[in-house]
Amino acid sequence: MSVNSLNTSNVAGIRFTKDTCVVVIRTEWNAAVLDVLEAGCVSVLKEHGMCYKIITVPGAFEIPFATKAYWESHKYKADKPLAFIALACVIKGDTPHFDYVCKAITEGVLNLNLLLPVPTIFGVLTVDNQQQANERMGGKHGHKGEEAAITALKMISLKQGFSPKQ
Repeated sequence: MSVNSLNTSNVAGIRFTKDTCVVVIRTEWNAAVLDVLEAGCVSVLKEHGMCYKIITVPGAFEIPFATKAYWESHKYKADKPLAFIALACVIKGDTPHFDYVCKAITEGVLNLNLLLPVPTIFGVLTVDNQQQANERMGGKHGHKGEEAAITALKMISLKQGFSPKQ
């Protein structure tokens, strides 16, 4: 049984309209890892009939800006997203740069969740080495791209549950 089939069973029965859109914002850095995370994420979104858009930014630090800018330019359009997914992989190096980037992306996504009326899902790997990244791309720690998409679906459903019934 795949990781995907185990996790998506928790979202079975959630209904989405055909125009439900999710925007995935991913980085150029660590492209081999991001390609796998994106593929898992897209697989889950397709399985649930989601409209999605992929936006690529240079690095993790740029994800909050791109998310907010996209929201601002689409919030009144028919294709406005009901969730964002931030996908990145930050691998620790020999300098404190890792700590600064991890702190910035974490606080950036937190701020987006407090500022925007739609959720931004934290699909960011912060790992010490490539092996740890591999373990989170379908290895012993699951597939974090799939999990991010499932979380987006659950958060969209949760928010829809807060709306008054028509």
